Amino acid sequence: MPAFTDLREFIRALERAGELKRIAFEVDPYLEMTEFADRSVKGGGPALLFEKAKGSNFPVLLNAYASMRRMEMALGVSKIDEVAERITGFMELQKPESLFDKLKMLPKLGEVAAMFPKMVNDGPCKEVIQREGFSLKDYPVLHCWPGDGGPFITLPMVFSKNPDTGKRNCGMYRMQVFDGQTTGMHWQKHKQGAEHYRRLAVEGKTTRMPVAVAIGSDPVTMYSAILPLPPAIDEMLFAGFLRGKPVEMVKCETSDIEVPANAEIVLEGYLNLGEMRREGPFGDHTGFYSLDDEYPVFHVECVTRRKNPVYAATIVGPPPMEDFYMGKAIERIFLPLMRMQLPEVRDICMPAEGVFHNLILVSIRKSYPGHARKVMHAIWGTGQAMFSKCVVVVDEDVDVQDVATVAWQALNNIDPQRDIEFVTGPVDSLDHSSRLPNFGSKMGIDATTKWPSEGFNRRWPNVIKMSPAVVSRVDEMWKRAGLNRPA
Repeated sequence: MPAFTDLREFIRALERAGELKRIAFEVDPYLEMTEFADRSVKGGGPALLFEKAKGSNFPVLLNAYASMRRMEMALGVSKIDEVAERITGFMELQKPESLFDKLKMLPKLGEVAAMFPKMVNDGPCKEVIQREGFSLKDYPVLHCWPGDGGPFITLPMVFSKNPDTGKRNCGMYRMQVFDGQTTGMHWQKHKQGAEHYRRLAVEGKTTRMPVAVAIGSDPVTMYSAILPLPPAIDEMLFAGFLRGKPVEMVKCETSDIEVPANAEIVLEGYLNLGEMRREGPFGDHTGFYSLDDEYPVFHVECVTRRKNPVYAATIVGPPPMEDFYMGKAIERIFLPLMRMQLPEVRDICMPAEGVFHNLILVSIRKSYPGHARKVMHAIWGTGQAMFSKCVVVVDEDVDVQDVATVAWQALNNIDPQRDIEFVTGPVDSLDHSSRLPNFGSKMGIDATTKWPSEGFNRRWPNVIKMSPAVVSRVDEMWKRAGLNRPA
């Protein structure tokens, strides 16, 4: 499936597929849209396009990624695993040893060249340029939950540059709208945007940090902003890989930062180094309100946009919400990368109830004593997986996508004192239970079969299973009896 050129093309495709519902009457961005979105995602409903947002002239798109089918459409695949297979194919690129090997590599090398972002002189995001007379309050920014500190921009692509290397970074950080020209910038200290901010502050060469925020783009480019990529990998480069064609980028009006040319809205501005403001609370993906705290202030000095932009947003809250499906796709896409570092890993699962960082289920091909603990510590040492509060490791024959089976196996297989390990280290900034902000404990559970070489000298029992021959015979008798086969 060809990549979508922009957000509007994606909206049309969703509508054709019966995956989008237009809401033609007025709905308030203050709480009402959240209630719509929450009911829809939990009921397996469609994406929602609110054509008449109270207090604004611009429509609002919600739940665009809120099912695996819509995630597949966004990424242009029939199954998410197709993306993982492409990544595996590229990881297998090695130095060719013969002419035949070189010829086999040519198609892949051509695809690599097509990934790189393409600079253009103009784009739809510059149909309207406002250096003055603009206000963020003209936009239908959502006040999601009753206890929120205010309205929040929830699906922004925040662009900054590494002050040492000049490399671009694109992250997604919530932005509380304080007034018509300023917002908070909720980048947690472990994020790359926050690292750029700290480096500038330490160097002391400037008092300002230029930043640009794009709202609404083609679905792959928007999605790339949340991917847990290594700092050396440009999110727009990876978006090009996922799209199969380069992301067109255009330079901002007030800085040398580049943004997607197909964006619906672009906020150009800066942060004054050292200027902080109380931000929050915010009803977060944990299902709890994240606490208010001090964060940098983003000053908007120019707005560029399409003539009639669509305001793209998301709602987070008690799971499962849209972010569950976005996270599930990440789980599948990045499994090959994890297996590149940990080849013993067979599969992983991050259940909705774990809200990404609270629980990772891992099946491994166990080869030596303590192998499960090695995997736990490797996960805690890998990128954003360091935030994993609880890692449960099971044997390779356990389907980790079946959470009930994992719970059954784990609770039967562990001796708590022997098989549970506690460590301390960095935790997610949104973890309200940790002893200190950003620092707390994590738990690993070794639920694998225990071996004599691990000090277990009793016999390990077999799982109860019916004879396959009996199952087959009773299948036929079951049908003759007019019974439905149990799930």
